[in-house]
Amino acid sequence: MFQFSTILIAFFIGLIVTPVIIKVIKRTDILDVPGGRKIHKEAIPSMGGIGIVIALLIGLIITMDWQQWAEARFLMMGIGVMFLIGIRDDLVELTAIQKLLGQLLAISLVVVMGDIRVSSFYGFLGIEELPVWISYSLTIFTIIGLTNAFNLVDGLDGLAGTLSLISFLFLGGWFLAAGFPTYGMIALACSGGILAFMVYNWHPAKIFMGDTGSLTLGFVLAVLSVFFVEANGQILSSSHFMRFEAPITAGLALVLVSCFDTLRVMVKRVRRGKPPMAADKSHVHHFLLRSGLRHDQVALVLGGIKLAFLCLVVSTSRFSDNILLPAVLGTVVVLCLTLDAVTLRKVKRIARQSPGRLTTSGNEQQKRQELKEEPA
Repeated sequence: MFQFSTILIAFFIGLIVTPVIIKVIKRTDILDVPGGRKIHKEAIPSMGGIGIVIALLIGLIITMDWQQWAEARFLMMGIGVMFLIGIRDDLVELTAIQKLLGQLLAISLVVVMGDIRVSSFYGFLGIEELPVWISYSLTIFTIIGLTNAFNLVDGLDGLAGTLSLISFLFLGGWFLAAGFPTYGMIALACSGGILAFMVYNWHPAKIFMGDTGSLTLGFVLAVLSVFFVEANGQILSSSHFMRFEAPITAGLALVLVSCFDTLRVMVKRVRRGKPPMAADKSHVHHFLLRSGLRHDQVALVLGGIKLAFLCLVVSTSRFSDNILLPAVLGTVVVLCLTLDAVTLRKVKRIARQSPGRLTTSGNEQQKRQELKEEPA
């Protein structure tokens, strides 16, 4: 039971620290100013991720022993590197290359030094053990992609917190039950820090997590998801009661919303002749917001979708990836197309009835252009 106290300690530390951070950031004028593709209307303190990381660290310092710190040392070093990258980017924006190099350093600590990697396809499509160079390359690419996908989904009050909280709570419970207490406590400490942060980030937000939070949490979630997949596929015995027979599908469910939203948006941009990494308002949460939902409603809708897929994977845990992965991917595609159609119709109806609600911008030409864009 002491292991579960990690979440409570991190939560109360976060509750104490976050208001202090808000005051300090306001005094130093480090604010997220409205403009461009940003949808908030007032200057809001950013860098709320500092409070989450402080809560995470203090929670782990109190509850983890030296042996557990030794086991998690490379992950904690990677968290430190990613945290510093986020702080620097919030203070002085880094170039894409600078960000990538910093992320590669953090990921290399975990993958190369800590040996947390995808070593197999676990029988999916008949593929078992992967060559070492493919294993390292695939894992590094996966963690980079998932980290930045989570960073991109941090676009509404409470959204990134809701999505990550669901995953970390699931991982925390699963790791502890499956016999991986160190990683379970890390996941629960993240959960406690996020819960405390969401008290101040729920709509209307008093603080944003910034890259300090989204890059760090995205990195931790990506690494723990990789370890979760590997633990199910290679470490646990086939008879273990906590084992998922479809480790890839189960891992995908943990990052489903951010992963698929990023892929969809990139495909849409390429189809429109835009660079895939160009910033715009074509993420699914933007269109749900323009369809008339509030920030908190969008967060709950997308969180509910993620929770539903996790429940689906849990209830079908005896099926293999060869069966479950195509089924889940097909369901996601149908859901995406349906959501696109429903959202676009609603946005058009709102635009006809009250054009001013479509977007916060006062430029009518921009309103018409946003209406023409397909939902993503």
